[in-house]
Amino acid sequence: MKNKYTWALLSSFLLWLGWPPMPYTAPLLLIAFVPLLMAIEGIILDDTTKKGKKVFLLAGFTALIWNTASIYWVYNAISAVMPAYVAIFISLIPFGLAALLIAIVFRFYYQLRKRYSISGSLAGLVCLWIGYEYLHQSWDLAFPWMTLGNGFANTHQLIQWYAYTGVYGGTLWIWACNIALFLLLRRRLFDKSYPLSVKRFLGFALIVLFPMAISLVQYFTYEEHENPSNVVVVQPNINPYEKWQAPISEQVEQLIRLSSAKAHSNTEFFIWPESAIPERPPGVNEEEIRSNESYLRIREFLNNYKNGNVLSGIESMLLYDSLQTPSARQFGNVPQYFDVFNAAVLIDNSSKVQFYHKSKLVPGVEQTPFSYLSFLKPLFAAFGGSTGSYGRQEKPSVFYSESGIGAAPIICYESIWGDYVADYVRQGAQFIAVITNDGWWGNTSGKSQHLEYARLRAIENRRSVARAANTGISAFINQRGDIISQSEWWVPTALVADINLNDDITFYTATGDYIAYAAGLGCAVYLILLFGTFFKRSRL
Repeated sequence: MKNKYTWALLSSFLLWLGWPPMPYTAPLLLIAFVPLLMAIEGIILDDTTKKGKKVFLLAGFTALIWNTASIYWVYNAISAVMPAYVAIFISLIPFGLAALLIAIVFRFYYQLRKRYSISGSLAGLVCLWIGYEYLHQSWDLAFPWMTLGNGFANTHQLIQWYAYTGVYGGTLWIWACNIALFLLLRRRLFDKSYPLSVKRFLGFALIVLFPMAISLVQYFTYEEHENPSNVVVVQPNINPYEKWQAPISEQVEQLIRLSSAKAHSNTEFFIWPESAIPERPPGVNEEEIRSNESYLRIREFLNNYKNGNVLSGIESMLLYDSLQTPSARQFGNVPQYFDVFNAAVLIDNSSKVQFYHKSKLVPGVEQTPFSYLSFLKPLFAAFGGSTGSYGRQEKPSVFYSESGIGAAPIICYESIWGDYVADYVRQGAQFIAVITNDGWWGNTSGKSQHLEYARLRAIENRRSVARAANTGISAFINQRGDIISQSEWWVPTALVADINLNDDITFYTATGDYIAYAAGLGCAVYLILLFGTFFKRSRL
């Protein structure tokens, strides 16, 4: 095979074209890796040297082009607050890191091919890939935005079975289809006498169409239990780069005005976006919030709604007399310490106030990944973060209204984690409230991808989603993943809907990312076999 990088570029193009927010193109992901697998097969069968290095570079090239084309908006967000040359450097971190990890996966695949059968090696490739995806949602540099199963977010009618598998089921399906077609074409490409017949394509067609058919049956037969709750989501459209130029009281009044315009007498939840309740840094002292002017104004507003609750983002802080958390820092020159939180708060007509501290923090912006990168704190601070990491809580916590309704307060980036959101549901959340501020990315595909991913959480858990985004896109999503209403971008507005609450637990909610755990075990076995062979040879 000649022009292997042309084949790799074709894979990059198909992966990008099949990725959200491209409409109706997600099925391309089911064949997108075939050109790359063919190109790598050509390297393996060539009579050349340094094959492992060539496989590594080819796979890394494919991944770099795909990731850069799909999440280019990372640069858009960073360049708004930093010089272009700095923004380019920082943008290369998520692009390059994903490419590096994927290149390592394929390098291990090449090592497997040298020792084991092609079928066993391809099974190892799938385990290694899912292992990479799970690593990329678990470590300090977590960025699971490009998990393969996310690719079907805007073709949600075809993946209703995520209620049983989560997004890793989608990753597994994508790889199964690609491998089936690759094996079918491989012999023909390298052996022109090998016949291709209709029968040989039936297995591939079955792998593609059977999951789709099951999903469509689920989609058209699924019915929500009637258990309505009236909810308002608010989109104040406050420029995140100019947030502190307007008086705090004016911002709160805007939120209340938009809420009132859509509210009914029976409205139970007003969902306001991330950091909607403003306060000068370091934020609202949680222990003193009942005397805070914004809190008092919200309580006054809620007097008009007997069962009303305001679920909002807030910048908050806690003071300590001693160093109690790794993220705490000294408060001025006094012998006290404090934590700053990107938090959510639930305010109702009682004196009770509930807080949730965002757990899945954005690397760099909200936490300094790994202790040895602490020298980069001033750089990250320029992109909206603090000079120290935000505080966090390890486990999610559900907000409960006075009437007993359980809401999952998901803050921005956290909506990408399927199992983390499922943990809220396991604790009793009856609907999902996503509060976010997508204005950092500008009018790019980033905001649309983020919205589409919320569909996956709705399907996995069969929970309605109320999404409040500061600058857009705010939306309501039903339990099948349909967007039943949404706002325009960069427009101050509010939406209202009666969403159905749900108490049922799906198989995925109950079991979590079991596919990733199984793949991780397989990944460990393959790596042990590889390293065992290496050490055995090194002793000879």
